[in-house]
Amino acid sequence: VQLQASGGGVVQAGESLSLSCTASGRTLRGVAVGWFRQAPGKEREFVGASTRTGGGTVFSDSVKGRFTISRDNAKNTVYLRMNSLKPEDTAVYYCAADSHIISSSLRNAIAYDYWGQGTQVTVSS
Repeated sequence: VQLQASGGGVVQAGESLSLSCTASGRTLRGVAVGWFRQAPGKEREFVGASTRTGGGTVFSDSVKGRFTISRDNAKNTVYLRMNSLKPEDTAVYYCAADSHIISSSLRNAIAYDYWGQGTQVTVSS
C-alpha cells in the first residue's frame, strides 16, 4: 500500500488544520492508520491512531481533546483534524498503516509497515 499525506501548511496558534492520508494499492478497511510527527531535533512521536476496525481511536496526551481522526472509506482516506493548534505542534506529520497491528502497539512507530512521505505543519505564535 502507498500512502500520501497532505494538507499541511502554516497557521496561527489557535487555528485548525486537517491532514489527509490517502491510500492506493489496497483499501484501508481493516487497516490501522497512525499519525506521527517529528519536530526538528526531536524523535518521531505518536500523535494518534485509528484502529483496524475504524471504530476506535487513541491519542497522545499532548493532543487529546484537540485532535480527532476520521475515515472516508469511499475515498480511501483517513483524516487528522487538528484544532486549537499550538506552536509546539509544529512538525512534519506522517501517516502510517498496518493491517496486522494490535491495539496495544498502535503507539509504536516500528509496528507500522507502510509510511507516507510527511507533510509540514507550522504553527506560529
